Amino acid sequence: MKELNFCKRLGIALAASAALAAVCFLSVYPKFESRALDWLFALDSSVSDTVYQTGYAPDGEILVLGIDDEALELLGTWPWPRSYMAEAIEYLSSDPDNAPAVIGIDVLYIEESGDPDADSYLAEAAAGAENVVLGAFATFGTEFVWNGSDYDMVSGSVLSWDTPYPDLMDVVEIGHINTFADKDGVIRHIRPFLNIPGEGRVGAFSRVVYERYCESLGVTPNAEPDSSLLYLPFAGESASFEERSLAEVFTGELDLAEVAGKIVLIGPFAKGLQDDFLTSFDHSALIYGVEIHANAVEAYRQNAFPQEVPDALQFVLTFVLGVLALLFFWDRKVLPSVLVWVCACALWIGLCFGLHAWAGLLLHVLWVPITLTILFIASVAVNYVRAAREKRRIQNTFGHYIDPGVMRQLLAQGSSALELGGKLYDIAVLFVDIRGFTTMSEALDPPTVVEIINKYLTLTTECIMRNHGTLDKFVGDCTMAFWNAPVAQPDAVYLACCAAMDMVEGSKALGEELLEKYGRTVSFGVGVNWGPAVIGNIGAPKRMDYTAIGDTVNTAARLEANAPGGTVYISRAVADALGDRAVATPLETPIRLKGKAEGFEILTLDKLNRE
Repeated sequence: MKELNFCKRLGIALAASAALAAVCFLSVYPKFESRALDWLFALDSSVSDTVYQTGYAPDGEILVLGIDDEALELLGTWPWPRSYMAEAIEYLSSDPDNAPAVIGIDVLYIEESGDPDADSYLAEAAAGAENVVLGAFATFGTEFVWNGSDYDMVSGSVLSWDTPYPDLMDVVEIGHINTFADKDGVIRHIRPFLNIPGEGRVGAFSRVVYERYCESLGVTPNAEPDSSLLYLPFAGESASFEERSLAEVFTGELDLAEVAGKIVLIGPFAKGLQDDFLTSFDHSALIYGVEIHANAVEAYRQNAFPQEVPDALQFVLTFVLGVLALLFFWDRKVLPSVLVWVCACALWIGLCFGLHAWAGLLLHVLWVPITLTILFIASVAVNYVRAAREKRRIQNTFGHYIDPGVMRQLLAQGSSALELGGKLYDIAVLFVDIRGFTTMSEALDPPTVVEIINKYLTLTTECIMRNHGTLDKFVGDCTMAFWNAPVAQPDAVYLACCAAMDMVEGSKALGEELLEKYGRTVSFGVGVNWGPAVIGNIGAPKRMDYTAIGDTVNTAARLEANAPGGTVYISRAVADALGDRAVATPLETPIRLKGKAEGFEILTLDKLNRE
């Protein structure tokens, strides 16, 4: 049975953990779109950003020249004539000893403008500098592709590819400046390359700038990470890199010694130019596109792109930990479950911190805690419902014939109290029967007989319950009860004898009532014995009785059968247990009980000293 129960628990744990792990996995799976899972993606991503985006201090090798409000005020509204950028390139390259290592311009110069002289001027300035990298931009969307018989709708296709105009394209290097936000609108990754139809593989603007920088230093670039999507660590919020206004180039305030051998990035740095984005470092503050490129260049320089653990492997980890957790939570008390739940979540978050710090590996911070939390809450709820149901079953089984104090102890035992089988206890057993009931029942009508027996059974039940006994059963006009089971009771024999004397005393008032009402009276014969007996749920799984069996029970029944009305017969074992608290008289004429050897002593309980 236990094996079957374990198999059932294991099956539920496998199914529940697989479902929750699958939900986590689908929340990030690019081909699965569901608004219902967007909250999970946003929550996990936000917490992961807090853990992994710790910031750092750039080393000063990157200088951002911003097309900011100061520059716009000096040179006019955007877009500027292309000659302005040509002048900036010429100024930065005017002193070969203090020239930048590379000039990266995050501005699109596609097609010729209406000013051919300005176009030529810009191309000549870039050619003279020999270290200019410009941006190109791919527009993605959905297109219909003919498959020979019909059109297929293909999403993510490159609809257009915008590059510098031909004269400029001939004298510069290019890299794509596309930014790719996650579905919550936050920039966390860069694409190190794009596959452009007819062009092939085109590297990211930041990668091209970095490689050109390495070329100027005569060093070999770090190997490009083997991934089509790289997690980008940000130095901090906006202006984390050294930033100067491009206006200083035109006013001559920028000392060329400040750019010597550095990476100079030029790009929009004003809100009105609509080139700002939310990033994983701070979801509430925008940074500019040129700064994103600066962060990417720095990550290439430091070879500091963290590696995201594959989602499929994290699915397996979440699934396995979920199974183990649910198997532990099952039928467990709340306190140890809470401790394991809290410790497991804390250890997982600590693991995320540790792997990021020591190995540059990234895990989904909330996948495991969310899974464990849902399983914990579900297990607590199920355990509560199961406990409430077991409590009702126990109350339904024992509530009508067990003292409330005993009932509370049974409830603490839980479902084990309802299992088939028995245990050996030393118990005090009481039987009580009506004397003269058969003769009286023959002379009275059935409703009257039922009324009388109900009064009798009420009296015996009240005496048993008042003295903390367990009412075993009614058999016709006979009542059976016992003490010291299913939970141990101090002075069980004394309590049983108190109940017996209460019944004898109560029968007098009942007898007088019946005599006055029906002209007939009744009296009780009671037998009490003490000894070992088997107590438990005896019967079949669908029909069982909680009862006592054994020679001690049989002897108590035979004591009662021989006791005259108004008399309590007890065994020597009972008399010895009572000691000087009772007055008991051995029978003048001994009775030999069926199944008992000669010498079995029977006494009459005459008086009981109440404590």
